[in-house]
Amino acid sequence: MGQWPGLIPTGGKRAVTRSHCGVLPAVDKQICSFQRWLIAYLGNIADPDHGQTILRFATWEVLPRLRTNSQKKPITPAARRHAADQVKQATALLAWLTDRDHTLGTCGQTGIDAWHAEQNEYTRNTMRAFLLWYSTSKLTRPFRLPPVQIHRATPMAQPERVELIGRLLTDPNSPLRTRVAGVIVMLYAQPLRRVVRLTLDDIGHSNDQTLLRLGEPPSTVPEPLAELLHRWIDSRDNMNAVTNHASRWPFPGRRAGQPMHPDVLAALINDIGIPTIAGRTAAIRQHVLEMPAPAVAEALGYHRVTTAELASEAGGTWSRYATGDHTRSPAGGIPRGTDDS
Repeated sequence: MGQWPGLIPTGGKRAVTRSHCGVLPAVDKQICSFQRWLIAYLGNIADPDHGQTILRFATWEVLPRLRTNSQKKPITPAARRHAADQVKQATALLAWLTDRDHTLGTCGQTGIDAWHAEQNEYTRNTMRAFLLWYSTSKLTRPFRLPPVQIHRATPMAQPERVELIGRLLTDPNSPLRTRVAGVIVMLYAQPLRRVVRLTLDDIGHSNDQTLLRLGEPPSTVPEPLAELLHRWIDSRDNMNAVTNHASRWPFPGRRAGQPMHPDVLAALINDIGIPTIAGRTAAIRQHVLEMPAPAVAEALGYHRVTTAELASEAGGTWSRYATGDHTRSPAGGIPRGTDDS
C-alpha cells in the first residue's frame, strides 16, 4: 500500500460501523470501498507511466468529486461503480494508444476521433471526465469532444402502469417490502436510490392523512398504500441486530446504520414483474402532463429543468406557472381551506 500514498482507506467497514456508534467521525463507506479497490487496481497496471497517470486522475479528479458530492448526500453504490468505470476506461484508452505507438500527448484530434468511432455510447460518456481532465491539465493539445448523448428509457403506457400499481396494492402473495417500495416508484416516480434513503422522519400525518416528504410540499399517501406503508414499518426486516434496533430507515439494510442496497431492492421488485425504470419514467411523464412541471419538480424532488424537458417531450400543455404562495387567494377572494357557509 505504501506505493500509493494518500489512498489508504481510513478504516473501511469497521470505521463505518464505529462512526454509526459515535466512536469515530462519520465516513462515507462507498468512498472507503472505492479507495480499497483503487489500491488493488493500481497494483495491477503493468505500465508504470500509465499507473502514475491513472493515480493522478483518481487523486485530483475522481476522489475530490466523490468527496464533494458526499458532503451533500451519501455516495450511492451506482456512483461508486461509475467512478471505478471511469478509472478502468481511462486505463483502457492509454493501452489503446500504446498499441498504436501514441500517447494522449501525441495522438491529437485525429486519434481522439478514431477512438470515439470504435467505442459505444456508454464508454464515450464514461471517458469524458478523463479526457477533459487531461486536456485542462495541459498534458495534451486542446481537442474537441462530441456532445454527450442521453437516451431515456421508453415509458410504459399509462393503463399498464395503473394495472401494475393495482397489482402491487392488492397482491397478498408478494412480499410487503417489495410491494411498498414498488408503489413508491410507480406512483411517485422515485428512483430507488432515493427510496432507500427515506427515513421515518419523512413520513408524517396531517388531518388524518399520511404524508410522504419527497419534496415540498409533502405528498399525500392514498389508501390502501398508507395502510401498507404503516404495516411494513411495524414489521420491517433486519431490525433484530443490536446496532439496528432503532433504525430510522423504512428499508433498513443488514449493515449497522445503513439502508438497504438499491440494487438489491431493484432486483426484488423486478423479480415480481415490475420494471422499475420504465415505470418511473411513465410516472414522471404522467405527472408533468397533469400538473405544471415546476410544481412536480418541487413535490417529487426533481430538478425544474428536468421536469420542464419531460413536459415538452410529453406534449404537455402547461406553459406557465405562477410563482408565490398558492395557499393565498387574490385580494377580495376567499382563502383556500376556509368555509364561508
